Amino acid sequence: MTVKVALAGATGNVGLPILRALLAAKHDVVVLSRKGSNNTSKLPKSSNITVKEVDYTSVSELTSALEGVKVVISTLATESIGQQNPLIDAAVAAGVSRFLPSEFGSDTVNPFVSKLPVFKFKVATQDYLKEKAKENSSFSYTFLITGPFFDWGLEHGFILNPKNHSGTRFNGGDVKFSATTLKSIGDAVAGVVAHLDETKNRAVYVYDKTTTQNQLIAYAKEKDGKEWDAPEKSTKDLYDESLKGLQSGGDIGKAMVGFILSGIFGGEETGGSFEGRDDNKLLGVKEYTDEQVKELVQSFV
Repeated sequence: MTVKVALAGATGNVGLPILRALLAAKHDVVVLSRKGSNNTSKLPKSSNITVKEVDYTSVSELTSALEGVKVVISTLATESIGQQNPLIDAAVAAGVSRFLPSEFGSDTVNPFVSKLPVFKFKVATQDYLKEKAKENSSFSYTFLITGPFFDWGLEHGFILNPKNHSGTRFNGGDVKFSATTLKSIGDAVAGVVAHLDETKNRAVYVYDKTTTQNQLIAYAKEKDGKEWDAPEKSTKDLYDESLKGLQSGGDIGKAMVGFILSGIFGGEETGGSFEGRDDNKLLGVKEYTDEQVKELVQSFV
C-alpha cells in the first residue's frame, strides 16, 4: 500500500538510504528542505518525490507542508533540546498518524544509556512525543534503535579502523554489540511504514550482526595478516574521562563521542546487544552471515 511520507534531512548519511528504501517501496515522499539549502541536488530522480522548502522553526509552515502526510521521519541533527518539537507540533496539527524521531543509534530506552549526557536531546524528544501521543489518540511514534552504523563505523574509524589497522578495544574487545548498515536502516524504516500497527508507540530494534571488536579484527587479519595497534580500555575509564572533559569545558565533541562509545561497548548494563529482543523479522531486515561480515570488514582493509 502506498503511503505518503515526509522525510526531514533526506540528504544526510541516514536520510539518503531511508529515502531510497521508501522509493523502492513505491511510497510518495515529501522531502522537507531547509530554506536556502542547496543539498537537493543530491536527491535521486523520482516522480514520487516532492520537495518542499520549510523553516524548521515555523509550525505553520511545517503544518502546511505536511498536509495529507501519514508518516513523518526525522533524521535532523539534534543539537539542542526541543529542536524537533516544531516538526512534531506540525505533525499533530496536520493529522499525521506516525512520527519517527531522529534516533537510529544507541539504545536510548536503556536506563543507563538514557542518562548519558550525549543523549539528553533524544530523550527529551522521546518524552515530548509520549506526551503528544497521550494527548492525541490519532498520533503515535516509533523509536528505531539500530546500534552503530556498521559500514559507516568501519569506514570512518568509529567502531574500528581497518584501513589503518588500529582501534581501541573496549573492555577487552569481546563485548557483544549489534550494528546495522545504512542500507538496512533504510529497509527498517520502510518496514515500520509497512507495519504501523505492530510498531505503534514503542521502540523497535534491528541489526545486521551482533559481533565483537576482536572478531572484526580477526576478519581483517585474515586478509592481509598485519598486526593491529589496538590497545584496551575500560568503558568505565572512558565514561569518567568524558565526564571530566565535559565538566571542565574541554573538548566537548570528544567527550560526547566517549559517552556514545561507553554506551555501545558497556555490555549488559548498556544493552549494546539486541539479540533476543529484535524486530528484524517484522521489519524485513535479514541478519548478515559471518561471511558477509567478513566481506564488509575486508572491504575497508
